[in-house]
Amino acid sequence: MKASFFKTLWGHEGSVPEAIWLAKEAGFEGLEAPAPMNDGARKDFFHDLKEGGVRWIAEVSTCTPEGIFVPLPGKSAREHLESLEAGVVRSLEGEPIFVNTMGGYDGWDFMEAMRFHEGVLYLEEKHGIPISVETHRGRYSHNPWLMREVLKELPGLKITCDFSHWCVVTERLVLDQERGILELAAEHAYHIQPRVGYSQGAQVPDPRAPEYEYALVSHEGWWDVVWDAMAARGFTEVTMTPEFGPDGYLQMAPYTQEPVADLGELNLWMAARLKERFERKYNC
Repeated sequence: MKASFFKTLWGHEGSVPEAIWLAKEAGFEGLEAPAPMNDGARKDFFHDLKEGGVRWIAEVSTCTPEGIFVPLPGKSAREHLESLEAGVVRSLEGEPIFVNTMGGYDGWDFMEAMRFHEGVLYLEEKHGIPISVETHRGRYSHNPWLMREVLKELPGLKITCDFSHWCVVTERLVLDQERGILELAAEHAYHIQPRVGYSQGAQVPDPRAPEYEYALVSHEGWWDVVWDAMAARGFTEVTMTPEFGPDGYLQMAPYTQEPVADLGELNLWMAARLKERFERKYNC
């Protein structure tokens, strides 16, 4: 089993070719990003990916305006599935290795949530591409206990493990306490977004800082469980996208709005640390 790292376009302010060059320089396999909505921009994006010779993980956010990740209120499971399918179809021409979706709505009851996640499995089969549901605030997957019940009912559902969201939602390093939920999530894990969260946010100011070592160590222990479960399930590759990002995730100094750290450096550091840890753990 090998570890493959992908560069997120979230927070990247340069061109796509520049992002591809940076990804290659860092030893990343490729990019994780949504396909542009505009036909011309999407054609250019797919051309850049092909010319760059990199792999691509397609992101699809359901029922959101372009560039915004928080879902519109009051949309049904059917509407979210229609949005997801449109995003999948939009992405297929670019030959993604799989689709990562921020899908669903946090205000649903259990039955509506089940309709959506059952629909994810249907669309996965219909379009012949893996679809992984990201654990994310604003979505039904925001809550570990709610998501536990969905995962129990749908053994085939794939999830993207961004555990940082569960930390801020529960206001604690919840998977240290809820080992059963961690193990269940690991059995459904398909992709990892290794960002370090803590009780008051989905992103610590700087995971290299000694005052946040406690959170880093907890997350690394959780990722170990996921890696082991994926190995036991026969995965030959673990894909990971370090996703320290902007938009309020990265802390800024008051008045000056100076960032407390450089996003590119944080994601490179996280990838290097996990690569070393992974290779040491699996002797690869």
